Amino acid sequence: MKGLVGDIPVETATRNLYIETYGCAMNLADSEVVASIMGSEGFKTTGELENADVVFINTCAIRDNAEARIWGRLREMRQAKKQKPGMIVGVLGCMAERLKKQLFEEEKIVDIVVGPDAYRDIPKLIAEVEEGNKAVNVLLSREETYAEITPVRLSSNGVNAFVSIMRGCDNMCSFCVVPFTRGRERSRDPESIYRECVDLHQQGYKEVTLLGQNVDSYKFEDEQGNISCNFAQLLEKIANISPELRIRFSSSHPKDITDEVLYTMKKYNNICNYIHFPLQSGNSRILKLMNRTYDADWFKLRLDKIREIIPDCGISTDVIAGFCSETEEEHQDTLAMFAYAKFDFAYMYQYSERPGTLAARKYPDDIPADVKNRRLQEIINQQLLIGRAKNESDVGKIHTVLIEGFSKKSDADYAGRNDQNKTVIFTVGEGYGKGDYVKVLAEKCTQTSLIGKVVEVIKHP
Repeated sequence: MKGLVGDIPVETATRNLYIETYGCAMNLADSEVVASIMGSEGFKTTGELENADVVFINTCAIRDNAEARIWGRLREMRQAKKQKPGMIVGVLGCMAERLKKQLFEEEKIVDIVVGPDAYRDIPKLIAEVEEGNKAVNVLLSREETYAEITPVRLSSNGVNAFVSIMRGCDNMCSFCVVPFTRGRERSRDPESIYRECVDLHQQGYKEVTLLGQNVDSYKFEDEQGNISCNFAQLLEKIANISPELRIRFSSSHPKDITDEVLYTMKKYNNICNYIHFPLQSGNSRILKLMNRTYDADWFKLRLDKIREIIPDCGISTDVIAGFCSETEEEHQDTLAMFAYAKFDFAYMYQYSERPGTLAARKYPDDIPADVKNRRLQEIINQQLLIGRAKNESDVGKIHTVLIEGFSKKSDADYAGRNDQNKTVIFTVGEGYGKGDYVKVLAEKCTQTSLIGKVVEVIKHP
């Protein structure tokens, strides 16, 4: 079978595209859309920067250190462009949206700046650069979802794929730059999502992850403005494609996850029992300053409801240490919430002020760096103990695992994830391989993984 890049056979593609992606899974999904658009213009993707005619860096702006990495990478690319003067360098995504023309001014090698809603315009922008101009489009859209574009799967393992179901965010958390870099929330046509997932299943993919800034607020409206499909209904629609197709989703907002979603997860074995449930802080006053629209007690109630309906649900979270004006007692409330919630794992950060956000405009970033560091480390230390205990409780149990490939450390072992999104490592053997479902007896664990042996090979969970 001949390879395709967009609508162009690889054999007839005339130019090379190199993409580096930073940040969240949404950015990776966007890079796959860009690769498809560029493929239709005669570009094929390359893994070698030096061979590229066009180089794109798809960026993240959610934290200052994320942007610092991008600036550093652009500086590193100066030599490659010097050796190939015709090379076009573009900055895409959230950092492009936030900084706009400042990228041209501060890093002279940048030729193109494109925001997340303007990827269709890239071929025209390249033409402008080829005429000797700098080119920029950072206009945000209330309609763009790239619904009909078939993504080119970049660095795919052929087992897992990301499927974007919505774009933007309406939540306006005071610390977050996403509403300003990705625009207002809008949901993609459910039929286009269904077709993409069917196509992935027919290609042999075994798992899709439905992506959105807040998937639980997904709602597609008909021409009369009535909701024709909510997130629970979308989950059910995708689950019915095949019992062999596993479904995950990310991310959730605690205020929006409904009992209907939880009961849908319980109903279908191929919807994984895993929810990313961002806390951000365990203190109600800080949550109010963050504009999270719930307090600590409400968060506990929703957490309890998840575990009532789905007792074996894996739950992860996000937390920010040292938010504006956070006292030592309020930090202790976050530690107490971690002790109560017993998250399986957590993404833990210290507060990083982002220009243009409500917090940057209204609240002084008044917690000293050493205090932020210490509070963050205390949260990390506590979560390590909790995560280890949770993993130890899974030793001796049998887990259904989708094999995703070799483990990071050795080709003698396979790695995959169980229903609760925990990594499971086991020895390579005969009768099973990448893309197969197996039952694994967990015999021991580390801080981050379960380790065991295959006891059964199955067609699907």
